[in-house]
Amino acid sequence: MKYIDLRSDTVTWPTEEMRKAMMEAEVGDDVYGDDPSVNSLQEMGAEMLHKEAALFVPSGTMGNQLAVFTHTNRGDEVIIPEDNHIVVHEAGAPAIISGVNLRCLPSHKGMMDLKKVESTKH
Repeated sequence: MKYIDLRSDTVTWPTEEMRKAMMEAEVGDDVYGDDPSVNSLQEMGAEMLHKEAALFVPSGTMGNQLAVFTHTNRGDEVIIPEDNHIVVHEAGAPAIISGVNLRCLPSHKGMMDLKKVESTKH
Protein backbone atom coordinates (compact mmCIF):
# COMPACT_ATOMS: atom_id res chain seq x y z
CA MET A 1 0.00 0.00 0.00
CA LYS A 2 1.28 3.48 -0.86
CA TYR A 3 1.56 6.22 1.72
CA ILE A 4 2.14 9.95 1.43
CA ASP A 5 5.25 11.42 3.04
CA LEU A 6 4.20 14.71 4.62
CA ARG A 7 7.35 15.30 6.62
CA SER A 8 8.66 18.78 7.21
CA ASP A 9 9.95 20.96 4.42
CA THR A 10 13.32 20.70 6.18
CA VAL A 11 13.92 17.37 4.43
CA THR A 12 13.72 19.02 1.00
CA TRP A 13 15.38 22.02 -0.60
CA PRO A 14 13.64 24.69 -2.69
CA THR A 15 14.57 24.89 -6.35
CA GLU A 16 15.81 28.11 -7.93
CA GLU A 17 12.33 28.61 -9.42
CA MET A 18 10.80 28.25 -5.96
CA ARG A 19 13.25 30.75 -4.47
CA LYS A 20 12.52 33.21 -7.28
CA ALA A 21 8.76 32.81 -6.81
CA MET A 22 9.10 33.47 -3.07
CA MET A 23 11.27 36.51 -3.68
CA GLU A 24 8.87 37.97 -6.24
CA ALA A 25 5.60 37.02 -4.52
CA GLU A 26 3.06 39.75 -3.95
CA VAL A 27 2.49 39.88 -0.20
CA GLY A 28 0.16 41.54 2.28
CA ASP A 29 -1.08 41.12 5.83
CA ASP A 30 -2.58 37.64 6.06
CA VAL A 31 -4.01 38.41 9.53
CA TYR A 32 -6.46 40.78 7.85
CA GLY A 33 -6.96 38.63 4.76
CA ASP A 34 -4.85 41.00 2.63
CA ASP A 35 -2.14 38.59 1.43
CA PRO A 36 -2.92 37.62 -2.17
CA SER A 37 -0.48 34.68 -2.06
CA VAL A 38 -2.12 33.17 1.02
CA ASN A 39 -5.61 33.90 -0.33
CA SER A 40 -4.74 32.22 -3.63
CA LEU A 41 -3.27 29.19 -1.85
CA GLN A 42 -6.39 28.81 0.32
CA GLU A 43 -8.70 29.16 -2.70
CA MET A 44 -6.66 26.58 -4.62
CA GLY A 45 -6.77 24.17 -1.66
CA ALA A 46 -10.52 24.57 -1.27
CA GLU A 47 -11.06 24.00 -4.97
CA MET A 48 -8.83 20.91 -5.06
CA LEU A 49 -10.67 19.39 -2.11
CA HIS A 50 -14.13 20.50 -3.28
CA LYS A 51 -14.68 22.52 -0.10
CA GLU A 52 -16.24 25.91 0.55
CA ALA A 53 -13.02 27.28 2.04
CA ALA A 54 -9.55 26.31 3.22
CA LEU A 55 -7.25 27.64 5.91
CA PHE A 56 -3.47 27.92 5.62
CA VAL A 57 -1.63 27.27 8.88
CA PRO A 58 2.10 27.85 9.32
CA SER A 59 3.04 24.40 10.61
CA GLY A 60 2.06 20.76 10.46
CA THR A 61 1.78 20.73 14.24
CA MET A 62 -0.80 23.52 14.11
CA GLY A 63 -2.68 21.68 11.37
CA ASN A 64 -2.67 18.46 13.40
CA GLN A 65 -3.95 20.19 16.52
CA LEU A 66 -6.69 22.02 14.59
CA ALA A 67 -7.78 18.70 13.10
CA VAL A 68 -7.90 16.98 16.50
CA PHE A 69 -9.75 19.94 18.04
CA THR A 70 -12.39 20.14 15.29
CA HIS A 71 -13.07 16.40 15.03
CA THR A 72 -13.24 15.47 18.72
CA ASN A 73 -14.90 16.41 21.97
CA ARG A 74 -13.26 16.77 25.37
CA GLY A 75 -12.88 13.33 26.94
CA ASP A 76 -12.72 11.49 23.61
CA GLU A 77 -10.08 8.90 22.87
CA VAL A 78 -8.10 9.12 19.64
CA ILE A 79 -6.74 5.86 18.23
CA ILE A 80 -3.41 6.67 16.63
CA PRO A 81 -0.27 4.92 15.34
CA GLU A 82 2.44 4.79 18.01
CA ASP A 83 5.00 6.35 15.68
CA ASN A 84 2.73 9.21 14.59
CA HIS A 85 4.10 12.76 14.67
CA ILE A 86 1.43 13.82 17.18
CA VAL A 87 2.67 11.15 19.60
CA VAL A 88 6.40 11.50 19.01
CA HIS A 89 6.83 15.26 18.58
CA GLU A 90 3.77 17.11 19.86
CA ALA A 91 4.05 16.03 23.49
CA GLY A 92 0.80 16.49 25.41
CA ALA A 93 -0.76 18.98 23.01
CA PRO A 94 -3.90 16.90 22.24
CA ALA A 95 -4.67 16.55 25.96
CA ILE A 96 -3.95 20.19 26.76
CA ILE A 97 -5.60 21.82 23.73
CA SER A 98 -8.46 19.41 22.99
CA GLY A 99 -8.87 17.46 26.22
CA VAL A 100 -8.49 14.10 24.46
CA ASN A 101 -6.53 10.97 25.30
CA LEU A 102 -4.40 9.14 22.77
CA ARG A 103 -4.51 5.38 22.47
CA CYS A 104 -1.38 4.33 20.61
CA LEU A 105 -1.37 1.17 18.53
CA PRO A 106 1.53 -0.55 16.78
CA SER A 107 1.92 0.39 13.14
CA HIS A 108 4.09 -0.05 10.10
CA LYS A 109 4.85 3.24 8.32
CA GLY A 110 1.80 4.78 9.97
CA MET A 111 -0.55 1.96 8.99
CA MET A 112 -2.40 0.21 11.81
CA ASP A 113 -3.84 -3.30 11.73
CA LEU A 114 -7.58 -2.81 11.19
CA LYS A 115 -8.41 -5.76 13.47
CA LYS A 116 -6.48 -4.12 16.32
CA VAL A 117 -8.28 -0.84 15.70
CA GLU A 118 -11.66 -2.60 15.71
CA SER A 119 -10.81 -4.40 18.96
CA THR A 120 -10.30 -1.07 20.76
CA LYS A 121 -13.86 0.14 20.16
CA HIS A 122 -16.00 0.47 23.24
